[in-house]
Amino acid sequence: MTAGHLDVIERCARFFDEVHVVVAVNAAKTPMFPAHTRVDIIRQALDHDGFPDVKVASTTGLITDYCKEIGATVIVKGLRQNGDYEAELGMALVNRKLAEVETLFLPADPVLEHISSSIVKDVARHGGDVTGMVPDGVVPMLDEALSHERGE
Repeated sequence: MTAGHLDVIERCARFFDEVHVVVAVNAAKTPMFPAHTRVDIIRQALDHDGFPDVKVASTTGLITDYCKEIGATVIVKGLRQNGDYEAELGMALVNRKLAEVETLFLPADPVLEHISSSIVKDVARHGGDVTGMVPDGVVPMLDEALSHERGE
């Protein structure tokens, strides 16, 4: 979870009565932390920032199936200026076809739009300071995970 993700979640909480943050398990990606840990990270960041009512879960299935299960009609996606729109538009159209779920694109905060999970991992792997790029609680978790990766 990056500071950009947290910003999008906080902004959504102002627009919607109920917000579900869903960690989608994607077999094509190799995340640094398992889904249950990512769920915990998000919950801790939201509790710390005063959003205890935002629900956080994970799914191994289609996000549209999760939406149907909880009765959600909108998926919110944060967009950066790096081609996110092109990548997300196709998924938005498929999600509408599969479950009549609309996708709302929310522009990233310009201060945060350069941050991605890949950049955070790369900076951290090379000993750089990722403070401010991720919620504070994530920094020590990254340090620990990377020390295991290096066999320390």
